Amino acid sequence: MGKVLVICGATATGKTALAAECAKTIGSAVISADSQLVYRGLDIGTAKPAEEEKLGVPHYMIDVAEPDREYSVSDYKNSALPIVENLLSLGKVPVICGGTGFYINSLLFDLSYGNVAANYAVRQKYEELAAERGREYVYEMLRSVDPESAAKLHCNDLKRVVRALEIYEVGGKRKSEINDCMRPRFEYVAVAVDYPREQLYERIGMRVDKMFEAGLVDEVRGLLARGIGADCRSMQAIGYKEVLEYLENGDMQCNVRDIIKRNTRRYAKRQITFFKKQLPGLITIGPEQANASFVLKLLNDGV
Repeated sequence: MGKVLVICGATATGKTALAAECAKTIGSAVISADSQLVYRGLDIGTAKPAEEEKLGVPHYMIDVAEPDREYSVSDYKNSALPIVENLLSLGKVPVICGGTGFYINSLLFDLSYGNVAANYAVRQKYEELAAERGREYVYEMLRSVDPESAAKLHCNDLKRVVRALEIYEVGGKRKSEINDCMRPRFEYVAVAVDYPREQLYERIGMRVDKMFEAGLVDEVRGLLARGIGADCRSMQAIGYKEVLEYLENGDMQCNVRDIIKRNTRRYAKRQITFFKKQLPGLITIGPEQANASFVLKLLNDGV
């Protein structure tokens, strides 16, 4: 079994361009690992790569779900893992690219993520409780039945708090009791571009500005016209939820652009923390090293 190349890290670090360059050089393909690129119609706010940005390289796991669908890590793994395995069987190096850590780890490691299928009725029950009584209330429910899992989460991380409760209620075991081992499925080299913090924030700001210039607000209006609203998981993505709130509340004093920039900076910090802690063997490189020749040398050297 051959190697897998992973290009990961924070948003706005040039992952997409670097992955396409690497895949083109070695005659392979890119498997996106981004929880928002899976949705059709969410293009501007997700910085979905245009055809010319793909450099003629096949890109998988983009536009695979309707925006009103619940799309889980298990859904992603079940679709993406066979693509990775097929490329390896053809003697090619799959290039996994994205900033969604749980997606990447679901491919690289033999993880069960609770091995409990999604139960949308249970999930909706807890989400409605959070809406009625607050996220802290639901978080306390988790802490009462699975304090170890609760200790690893913030009360505002409703998605994962609800998932832990879902595992407990449906599967009958605490999430903390489930032994998810970090046994690699493949040999891999994982690379993240590490920009100085201020430079990263500047890149984030420029990216958000470009989204507005490209018509982000009109994109959200179009999704709303199709019935894709705040109740859809896809619309909780940064960029979409802020514009959606702005359009629904009509708050002309709200500087949506600045709020999105702030929330994106916070998200980038969480991404950096996740990959440093949760992806063994991660190699961080400087912006000046973010090119195919340097990264592919790391791959070939097996660093």
